[in-house]
Amino acid sequence: MKPRDRLRIAMQKSGRLTEPALDLLNRCGLTFRQSRDKLFCFGEGEPVDLLLVRDDDIPGLIAQGVCDLGIVGRNVLSEYQYTAGQGGPELAEWRPLGFGRCRLSIAVPQEMAYDEAAQLQGRRIATSYPGLLGQWLRERGLDAGVVTLAGSVEIAPRLGTADAICDLVQSGGTLVANQLREVEVLLESEAVLAGPQSLPTDERGDMIDLLLKRLDGVIQVRESRLLLLQPSRHALDAVIRLLPGGPQPTLLPVAGQPDQLMLQALCAGEVSWRQLEEIKKAGAREMFVLPVEKMLA
Repeated sequence: MKPRDRLRIAMQKSGRLTEPALDLLNRCGLTFRQSRDKLFCFGEGEPVDLLLVRDDDIPGLIAQGVCDLGIVGRNVLSEYQYTAGQGGPELAEWRPLGFGRCRLSIAVPQEMAYDEAAQLQGRRIATSYPGLLGQWLRERGLDAGVVTLAGSVEIAPRLGTADAICDLVQSGGTLVANQLREVEVLLESEAVLAGPQSLPTDERGDMIDLLLKRLDGVIQVRESRLLLLQPSRHALDAVIRLLPGGPQPTLLPVAGQPDQLMLQALCAGEVSWRQLEEIKKAGAREMFVLPVEKMLA
């Protein structure tokens, strides 16, 4: 193959998305050999390579055609669309990947009274996301000063350079440590697979289609559980009504026990203790909840 016949994916070189992204790709059957400079990973089994870069650079690399896909936070992709992406190639979010969850929020000092967004009128708001913040303010007809900072946004109110902040929030611990409280959520974010609006028409398009199918299978399995249990025939309808969402269960007879059945159900998501207890009350016994490693429909 010629070098650019190979699919190229950009992802964060180091950060909170790096290890989950590599694990996800490994679960899709992709393995890589890293270059000496640790900036490029050559795909060993499939024609898929990785380019390891700063997360802020990923949307631009896709737009320029340097990479075909990117694993990046929705916050970074959306900010690019509002700023550098305007007038350039439109990028698409092809798949949410289920890790790196956070939210882009406005936070104010704990002592500041806050009841509605109108109270931000005329205030200075520090952020690393001027595009998203500016769009949110325009949609509400608010005129506020956007103070763009590259980092350490949370200390801006204490330094007197801003009245509020707009930053990423995970647990909220950093806000509490800086005497701030969250008052508005602008964007719910997670890692996503980003790419151009349409598939390439060459071999890379076929590889992207295959990768998307593998990703769908991995993500579905990651969120699924296999539930095994024995209901009596007269309790079967009540038990089935309590099963978590998924395909129709499989039923098998139990040798030597004509009134008992073995039920196997693929559940879309976790099965809680409370759900198991309710199913047991309905007439089931010998219940097992098992992880699903691989699934091919």
